[in-house]
Amino acid sequence: MIKILFVCLGNICRSPMAEFVMKDLIEKRNMGEFFSIASVATSSEEIGNPVHPGTRKKLSELGISVAGKQAVKLSRDDYHQYDYIIGMEARNITNMIKIFGSDPESKVKRLLDYGTRPRDIADPWYTGDFDTTYEDVLEGCEALLEHINTKELDCKIGK
Repeated sequence: MIKILFVCLGNICRSPMAEFVMKDLIEKRNMGEFFSIASVATSSEEIGNPVHPGTRKKLSELGISVAGKQAVKLSRDDYHQYDYIIGMEARNITNMIKIFGSDPESKVKRLLDYGTRPRDIADPWYTGDFDTTYEDVLEGCEALLEHINTKELDCKIGK
């Protein structure tokens, strides 16, 4: 099973958006049995809070539910539990490395580093632009899924 952890500052906007977009992409491809997907925060500010209304609204428009999701904080032990630990921006990467101590297996990357235009995903908490965040998250999730399909799943399922 391939385990992916999406990470942002508060785990109420971008990382849960990435978690549920990726789950949706995987389910639509009937690949759910190969993946475990979650999301967390690097800060403690929003722990226990539900997904931001802007993220809920945007994903709801697309038929994607985030019901029951609450913000959770990243822990040092998460490094050993996941194969891919994906931040939304450079600041997330810096904070993750501080929490983990290091990244000896090169698991920590930005989501859009898997795409053709590596960049940060702007925080809609500040921009208010959940549409652009969704487009960036979708682009990154599709690129990450393609990377995983090419690198790992082809070998595991014999394609």
